[in-house]
Amino acid sequence: MQHNPVPVHSTQHAARPTLARLEFSWRNLGVAVLLVVALALAPVPAVAQKLPGAPQGPSVASTLPEFSAPAGDFVGVDRCQSCHKAETTEFHKTGHAKISFPGKDYIQGCETCHGPGKQHSDSIRAAHGDDEAIAEALKKYPYFAFRASAEENAARCLTCHISSKQQEFFAHSEHAGHGISCNQCHTTHLVDEVRDLSKSGLSYPQGYFFQVPQIAEEIRWTRNSLLKQSEPALCYGCHKTIEAQFALPEHHRVPEGLMKCSDCHNPHGSMNLASMSKPAWETCVKCHVEKRGPYVFEHPAAKIEGCVACHNPHGSTNNFLMVRREGRQLCLQCHTGFHDQAQVPHSRLGFQASGECTRCHVTIHGSNLDVNFLR
Repeated sequence: MQHNPVPVHSTQHAARPTLARLEFSWRNLGVAVLLVVALALAPVPAVAQKLPGAPQGPSVASTLPEFSAPAGDFVGVDRCQSCHKAETTEFHKTGHAKISFPGKDYIQGCETCHGPGKQHSDSIRAAHGDDEAIAEALKKYPYFAFRASAEENAARCLTCHISSKQQEFFAHSEHAGHGISCNQCHTTHLVDEVRDLSKSGLSYPQGYFFQVPQIAEEIRWTRNSLLKQSEPALCYGCHKTIEAQFALPEHHRVPEGLMKCSDCHNPHGSMNLASMSKPAWETCVKCHVEKRGPYVFEHPAAKIEGCVACHNPHGSTNNFLMVRREGRQLCLQCHTGFHDQAQVPHSRLGFQASGECTRCHVTIHGSNLDVNFLR
């Protein structure tokens, strides 16, 4: 009697698909675990001391001025260029050159700011280069050359720029109060001026130790609000005491070109102290975001008086831009007695007399865990 042998290989073939599926499942599980571990160990981007990018640029809204002069009083850009070639060449590189008046195509170029120029142009041409005749023509047929008072010069610019968010407080700003007009910082046609070098030429060393690459002056001018000079050099022209503070060992990196004055201040004015762009501490936490909070237990000095209660933002000889050399002496300006103690905290013989407050009160900017900022 013959028995058909059972083919061993058929059982093996039946088991292979099951093993393959198991191997595939384990392989997928291994990949998934690796992905989870990789995501968990991925480096978290640093959030401290970095200025976030602006969601949009500053407001440049404007309203067109009204000209009651007839069309015959306007001569156009070509007539201006015949004498003022350098100014008109630079002017055409700005946004002002693209301004148009609906229904009044004859108003364009230089005359949008300086006003009708026919009488001025005709009288200068009639003088034929004679200096006395030119002086008489300028006196008889004056035009607005931004050589009036600061208030009148600023009013001409604010005819258009009054609707811009960044300029709406200029009439109440510190600059306006000190007789500073727009054309002292901005220019619609950047041309080289003859300067008395005997009154300038001083520089600060930080700009030579470390600085960012410089761009061409004309490109900087067109991309930086038509400023006559780059910051901070433009601001240093008046604010000499601030320039001296930035030369101190501890300072924000303004001289090096990594920051500029308008990162913190609004030169056109604001409702805040020192024309800050934001109130009190909010200006500082744009960069120092790790100090933003909110905290369960806030440090009242920071929230009421602001960071300047403890720090000098422009420069200092002390660590961390502190206004006092020793931190404990700084704290004692406010914390002069509490818990029925007449003088310093922790008594006269306490740890306070020999150490820094922040050795224990480590979260001095605010804490979510301890009312005394101990953790």
